[in-house]
Amino acid sequence: MAPLESARRRLAHRVILLLVALVAGIGVLPGAAMAAPNPGVQLNAADMTLLNGVRLAGLWEMPAGQMAAEKGQSKRVREIGAEIARQHGVLDQLVVEAANKLGATLPTTPTTQQQGWLTEMQNATGAQFDQIFVTRLRVAHGNIFPVIGAVRASTRDPIVRKLADQTNTFVTNHMLMLESTGLVRWQQLPPPAMPPAQSDSLIAAAGANVGSGGVQVSTTVVWAVFLLALATGGYATWRLLRRS
Repeated sequence: MAPLESARRRLAHRVILLLVALVAGIGVLPGAAMAAPNPGVQLNAADMTLLNGVRLAGLWEMPAGQMAAEKGQSKRVREIGAEIARQHGVLDQLVVEAANKLGATLPTTPTTQQQGWLTEMQNATGAQFDQIFVTRLRVAHGNIFPVIGAVRASTRDPIVRKLADQTNTFVTNHMLMLESTGLVRWQQLPPPAMPPAQSDSLIAAAGANVGSGGVQVSTTVVWAVFLLALATGGYATWRLLRRS
């Protein structure tokens, strides 16, 4: 009888372990699916337009401001160049932090057009440089200004809303500084307009980056795997009990 009693104890121990594993699965698997969503999928193209636009602005306006601080002809251009470069460093850190929280991927290099503006500034000197610097940056700030307002008014995400508020303060300040040089050619400023989604624009780049923060596992898939494991475990338990 002793061997039979020992076998029964081993069988009972195996059944208990199996049931504990199944209960743990009930508590853990569905919960994990709900606790680890991909925050990036909550962003729409307009949200990503703001994130990408702020990041791209910093990538080319920081070196542009540094150039102005070094080679600007007028003292005022040198001063605002240094200040704009410094402030864009702060704003760049804010947008990177926001993107990390949202699981969004940001650009790492300026666009081809922005690189062309930097080359144009590198090749200019004296009063010509001052004019190019002020004109390019003032137009760029004017283009993103209505985007900030549109995203701030419609976004569902509090992180994007906060970034829009912060960006609005920086952009307004930069426009005032650029205008204080007296070099803004008002009649030549383009009217503000959102670029079409089908063009090589921030909107298109935003669409490509939506949900790029990672891979989200569907809750349905997790439940299906869990139920399969539950059925397998139940069948194994029945077989063990039947053998006893």
